[in-house]
Amino acid sequence: MQPPMPVDYFTFFDLPQKLKLDTAQLERDFYALSRKLHPDINAKANSNEQEWSLEKTSQLNDAYRTLKDPISRTEYLLRLQGVQLEEQSKAATDAARQTGTAKKQVVPPDLLEEVFELNMQLEEFRKNKKMDEEEDPSLAQDIRKAKEHLLAIRNQMLTELKASWTQWDALVDRTAAGEPVGESERAAARDVMLNILNKRKYLANLLREIDEVLET
Repeated sequence: MQPPMPVDYFTFFDLPQKLKLDTAQLERDFYALSRKLHPDINAKANSNEQEWSLEKTSQLNDAYRTLKDPISRTEYLLRLQGVQLEEQSKAATDAARQTGTAKKQVVPPDLLEEVFELNMQLEEFRKNKKMDEEEDPSLAQDIRKAKEHLLAIRNQMLTELKASWTQWDALVDRTAAGEPVGESERAAARDVMLNILNKRKYLANLLREIDEVLET
């Protein structure tokens, strides 16, 4: 047992930094490595080796959880490329409320009109609740219809994201073949994925807000 090395998750599985993965093979590799690295297998090793076994097993689990999911895999690759997604998380929302600062919001241009209308409906719904007025069935139905529409858009984005992998993976193959790849090409491929993920995160945050309003 050797000490763990600081490698990225793709390298841990001896994979190129490509996004189209054989997830069935990834799972097989995960279990094969788990059998080799598990602390129980190395119970008779010295204390250093047992500690390394624990660290490697933890690294293996983190790598597998990240790479098996298409969203987290893409986000991780972008982080390796030095790209961060817009802060649309619930944690950011809570932090903004506590500090009184405005959280960064990037409304997708093609959803501006729809989101504006939905926000008006949500505000009206909140106001009615606050004033203990009887729930407006028509308003609630409109909000639920908007939610279903946004869910469908978010699901479609996963298809768009997987399609965007082709451009990135082609650049990786070209690099491996020794062909020159310009930074502008890499940036263009990253931007496509980044835009999809930012939009998806915005929708996830908006959908969470809808649920909170309807359930309160």
